[in-house]
Amino acid sequence: MTDNSKKSRNWFDQGGADYARFRPEYPPELATYLAHVSPSVQLAVDVGCGNGQLAQLLTPHFNNVIGIDPSADQIGNANSTEKVTYKCAPAEHLPLPDGCANLITAAQAAHWFDLHAFYSEVRRVSTPDAVIALISYGVLTLEPELNNIFQNFYLNGVGPYWPPERALVDSGYSTIAFPFEELKAPPLEIRQKWRLREFLGYLFTWSAVRKIREAGHEEGLLAFTHEFSEAWGNEDTQRSITWPINMRIGRVALPTTL
Repeated sequence: MTDNSKKSRNWFDQGGADYARFRPEYPPELATYLAHVSPSVQLAVDVGCGNGQLAQLLTPHFNNVIGIDPSADQIGNANSTEKVTYKCAPAEHLPLPDGCANLITAAQAAHWFDLHAFYSEVRRVSTPDAVIALISYGVLTLEPELNNIFQNFYLNGVGPYWPPERALVDSGYSTIAFPFEELKAPPLEIRQKWRLREFLGYLFTWSAVRKIREAGHEEGLLAFTHEFSEAWGNEDTQRSITWPINMRIGRVALPTTL
């Protein structure tokens, strides 16, 4: 009997809730670099921290780390360690004292902020020569036989369903206002080896994919997953995936007093 299960399987019904917290992991080199350029390693603050992915990565390098997110649900599901304190608050009203932070980061989050208000808060909580880093990862790249299928889906299938802010992420925040003494960021990237289930689990987390389903256009998703899984081959085969890390990073010049 011929096994046609791979052709007929609806991957979007394969326990999507199990992948709700799935995200690619930033490389340790990112935290090492941020600590290197920070004027001190007393306190790092990660704004829009989500479930604490970057905050946790910073803990080997900083004496204290604070993760801040407006979502109580995200904070409730964040991984906790002794060196990370989580606070539920918006980026525009940081629950921190003046002049306390050596490093302020925002990873895959700054496009949701009121930047004018956020930058005012950054200046308020920064120590002299503190560093601000707006971090994002761009569109992923796959092995050649899969990449064309994915890129067509990203541009034409899911593209119209992204919110306008997604364009800021794809551009690496290159078009946003950044009124700081800018530093040249090193080339960094995220590298993963995933099985098919892990890759499609990542897609389940996309807001644009949820919008497609809510709009009743799931047939396009199913067509993509069937074509993509055929090109992937054995679903347990690990494939290489790469995301470029984009960063706007600079030093915070504090107002001078007369």
